[in-house]
Amino acid sequence: MVTTIDCHYVRENIAAAYLLHCGTKACFIDNNTNYAVPSLIKALAGAGYKPEDVEFIVITHVHLDHAGGTGLLLKACPNAKVIAHPRAAPHLIDPSRLVKSAQAVYGEKKFHDLYGSLESVPAERVITPTDGERLAVGDTELTFIYTRGHANHHFVIVDKKTQSVFTGDSFGIAYPMLQRGTKPFLFPSTSPTDFDAQEALKSLELVLASGAKQAYPTHFGVWKDMQAGADMLSGYLKEAQLLFDTLVAAKDNTPEEDYKVAFGMWRSLFDRELAARGVVLTEDENKMLQLDLDLNAQGVAFAAERARKKARGT
Repeated sequence: MVTTIDCHYVRENIAAAYLLHCGTKACFIDNNTNYAVPSLIKALAGAGYKPEDVEFIVITHVHLDHAGGTGLLLKACPNAKVIAHPRAAPHLIDPSRLVKSAQAVYGEKKFHDLYGSLESVPAERVITPTDGERLAVGDTELTFIYTRGHANHHFVIVDKKTQSVFTGDSFGIAYPMLQRGTKPFLFPSTSPTDFDAQEALKSLELVLASGAKQAYPTHFGVWKDMQAGADMLSGYLKEAQLLFDTLVAAKDNTPEEDYKVAFGMWRSLFDRELAARGVVLTEDENKMLQLDLDLNAQGVAFAAERARKKARGT
């Protein structure tokens, strides 16, 4: 059984954490921020578990809307260990670089309002599985599959008992507010700094090949039609690749010009897809979606500028 926990990040139905029921043991998968930890502990009790029953706290990747509450949650779960990608683990043990980079983006006050004070994780309580490694927990088994494209420190987790895959940001974003139309809408996250469309496409294939019957993206809730979701994401990622190629070819573009072109592409894509589904967003919902458009534009623009610099040898 899987319990979906709304972390009320920015607003409701945006970011989830998942409680995986493993017989007498339990696992959290992603945990959002420090401010979500009380909701996670409440959900744990509501499912009939105690904090001592939590064996693993798993993070799909170290972005703070997925892993910001890890240290604080670990303090509340005395027997738990954290499972993270080998590239993510150092940032959990010493989050200072994460804090510094996020504060540079948000400013200190907004950073604190969103994430609080990040707690470090003791190195001896961190497990870093290899690609394809399996770990037993309670009455099930978890398999960890490395999935690049969104972030180089990302993996997905396949649960044998429920035949589910917990996909973080590797299988797109599926906000409930986008599902009101004539057909569902799932879009990729192309945020900086590791976005790579070709790697993201490979990751979609890996998720499908896992044999999972449903996906649980962190943003937000269960996605049942695996093939349709992968097809949709594949099409949008190919559009992102074409945008990337266009920007790389525009050798004289400034980063600001790249961003403007990228934002226009994503705005056009969203307008087209939402109109085709008959989805009309409220002012508040559209404001929320603007944040994703901004991040997606930044990610493709950043990747293009990085590619141009590499071509120039700078």
